[in-house]
Amino acid sequence: MNADAILRVTQALGARLQQAVVASGDPGTVFIGPLDDQDAVGASLILFLYRIAPNASLRNREHRVAAQTPPPAVIVHENALPLDLYYLLTVGTRPGMSEEPLLRVLGFAMQALQAVPEITGSPVNQEVVRVTLEPLTTEETSRIWALFPTANYRTSVAYLASPVWIDPAQPPEQAQVVLEDSLDVGMRATVPVD
Repeated sequence: MNADAILRVTQALGARLQQAVVASGDPGTVFIGPLDDQDAVGASLILFLYRIAPNASLRNREHRVAAQTPPPAVIVHENALPLDLYYLLTVGTRPGMSEEPLLRVLGFAMQALQAVPEITGSPVNQEVVRVTLEPLTTEETSRIWALFPTANYRTSVAYLASPVWIDPAQPPEQAQVVLEDSLDVGMRATVPVD
């Protein structure tokens, strides 16, 4: 993917969650951003990217991407950066409403992400990004919520989106096509005949 890979994956995940909100029958929306943002008030779900880390198992591997116009059929990026994106998915707030109806929406969202755990296609440049439920300890959850001292704690779950590749800005240079094997031509002239 390009430098906008983090944005593209976040928007695609937000769109998937919005479909789950609609499927639940809730009239709300999904807010992408900090938990204490004023624009989050009234949202059914809040999606917050709280951590970005290099993917340890892919860190020294090349990133292979199908070419838009072959040849070559595959573009190989030697210095691509594989990332893991960690999201907190939280029920929203609605003035005068309890958390219970929003817990139903959270259940629909979790069901949707479990049923189709991969984000693919044009929103993520034909890549495959897997979304999995990430267990959080009480301590980790407390640390995340401590970032927002004005926000009241609400039911939350964490998800991991991986791998998210950021490819180099310049595409790799392609080798020249071999038109003639000059070594073979020279070898024929020096072979003695019996």
